[in-house]
Amino acid sequence: MFNRQNGVITAGVDIGSRTSKAVIVNESNKVLGDALVNTDIIPAKSGERALEIAATNAKLARSGISRIVVTGYGRVRAGFADRTITEISCHAHGVHSLDSNVRTIVDIGGQDSKVIKVDEAGRVIDFAMNDRCAAGTGKFLEIMANALGSDLDQFAKLYFKSKNPCSISSMCTVFAESEVISLLAEGNEKKDIIAGLHNAVANRVSNMAMRLGIDEKVGFTGGVAKNKGMTKALEIEMKIKFCNLKYNPQLIGALGAAILARN
Repeated sequence: MFNRQNGVITAGVDIGSRTSKAVIVNESNKVLGDALVNTDIIPAKSGERALEIAATNAKLARSGISRIVVTGYGRVRAGFADRTITEISCHAHGVHSLDSNVRTIVDIGGQDSKVIKVDEAGRVIDFAMNDRCAAGTGKFLEIMANALGSDLDQFAKLYFKSKNPCSISSMCTVFAESEVISLLAEGNEKKDIIAGLHNAVANRVSNMAMRLGIDEKVGFTGGVAKNKGMTKALEIEMKIKFCNLKYNPQLIGALGAAILARN
């Protein structure tokens, strides 16, 4: 099961509000195995389940993992962790391992959104975060998709079909949902409402980024980064082009945790 050529093997687990992720790496930061599961009522158990699946995918026994770092909102109750580290640092180091030229990171997860600035070593030098409401998060988009009778995959595709995006005036989830229902009742097309919602989220995140400052190459992480509509809306609003990090953006926090576990 354990291959000595891999050297010291470490794992990172990111227990998020919607999903829990695990990544296992060797001394060269090569990913040996990873996994993603839904976060259930006991977040720490979800993190352990993701770790077990990642270990199976890596053809490793749990005892073959030297050290485990846990991040994400559920990290505080993860008794299996050797250490816990904030997701801001983990995303920074995960991105740095994939592209050392990135200096600005946009991270949009299930319950918060962040803009992170890093130095040439991948260390966090500044950040801004929205964690006080659902606006500008994956949860906001999920609620809006449900209000429109759509799933998130369809939600992203319809963004590109809109020629006349609606203007969404409220970013409060409750008021925005009422606004969406009113726009439908007025005869607006679903694709135009969806485009308006993407643009509203992009505007909120872009404002946060502009206040912090955008430096050089920009990376996009978190589950929402898999939404191509949101990616495009942000690129237009921020007047940038995200770099291709060549790894699942939803797992980058766990990747950074695995790398930090060696330190």
